[in-house]
Amino acid sequence: MKKMIDYTEKKYGYLTALEFIKRENKKTYWKCKCDCGKEIIIPITYLTSGDTKSCGCYRKKVAKNNAKTIHNMSKSRLYRIWIEIKRRCYNIDRENYKYYGGRGIIVCDEWKKDFMSFYNWAIKNGYKDNLTIDRINNDGNYEPNNCRWATIKEQNNNMRTNHYIYYENKKYTMSQFAEKYNIPYYIVKNRIRHNWSIDKILNTPIINKTIENIKIK
Repeated sequence: MKKMIDYTEKKYGYLTALEFIKRENKKTYWKCKCDCGKEIIIPITYLTSGDTKSCGCYRKKVAKNNAKTIHNMSKSRLYRIWIEIKRRCYNIDRENYKYYGGRGIIVCDEWKKDFMSFYNWAIKNGYKDNLTIDRINNDGNYEPNNCRWATIKEQNNNMRTNHYIYYENKKYTMSQFAEKYNIPYYIVKNRIRHNWSIDKILNTPIINKTIENIKIK
């Protein structure tokens, strides 16, 4: 059997080999400590070949520095929006992942790989600091043809959980309908929940808002 080389205390990039762990699938695994303090177990050939220089912290540091160097916008609102849409689509630890990546929503390659591509689209398509990014089709991806800049109200009207009201050949969300016919939103919502017809919703006087909000007989 070929004698195993002792790599203890040898340093490769930011990583220092500590101890042999195992031999598996013709690879020799060693525990290594990164300069940042984190310990990882990896095939020793990843170190000797130069493919791995750190536990991952070096790559993150370079990416962060590149972002600042290339566009100097890493602290801008648009950059934070760009980071957030990628997190909600790809970070399974995010609370809202289930509503995006968990439903198969992705970010197109054009935006995912290049912030400046996203930035240029945003500026050309009406970005303002008081607007948020909104997908036109809530089952569609984050891509130029399916996104727009909208107010919070417009975005809420576009939520996939909205209940739509069809009246006089027009389609309304509940908030749009309430605003159109000057009825408090919660009254519209409560009456619909109790299966009232549209005519009954419009023609029934609101005698006591508090009572009606609790129970409709």
